Amino acid sequence: MTSRYAQLAFTPAVRGRQLAHGSRTAYARIERGPANADRLTPDEVDFITTRDSFYLASTGESGWPYVQHRGGPPGFLHALDETTLAFADFRGNRQYITTGNIQGNDRVALLLMDYAHQVRLKILGTATLDEDPGADLLRSLTRADYRAVVERVVLIKLEAYDWNCPQHITPRYTAREIEDAYAGLHERLERLEKENAALRAAASR
Repeated sequence: MTSRYAQLAFTPAVRGRQLAHGSRTAYARIERGPANADRLTPDEVDFITTRDSFYLASTGESGWPYVQHRGGPPGFLHALDETTLAFADFRGNRQYITTGNIQGNDRVALLLMDYAHQVRLKILGTATLDEDPGADLLRSLTRADYRAVVERVVLIKLEAYDWNCPQHITPRYTAREIEDAYAGLHERLERLEKENAALRAAASR
């Protein structure tokens, strides 16, 4: 956990709970860093730009939080620089809850998961909606072979991030990850089948 993440997440009520349960002293040390926004390192960028989905939380005018699952081809969430994330907002069910929430409260939270390796990254930032993105930006955020209607671009200014512990993350694998993991085994089975066929043919002569 970065100092900035702790500064934003540990409100007076949170600090009170930490004090009551004996963890305040340890967490107080984390908060003592500078109150500057975090910057992404190559580790975060690599993780972010290989995800094919993430969860995005915003808060509406009613005060209720809203969490949405966003998906796309691997790498659809881009790190434009050390402090800025962006993604093309593809047309979905047209409820526009997240976009409406962002207009009233630009603070958002992202949760990025790698179930196969039991890794998760939490991000806090402020979001803006670019309803008329330029052609260059659109080209950098989309793939020609992915057919989807782009309604806008969402830009997220990074404030803080936190790599979370792997506890209780159940390993899950996509079809592609399973195929990649067993690619060598399939090749070996094919070779063995050919060898067995050749041996059977030789034995029958």
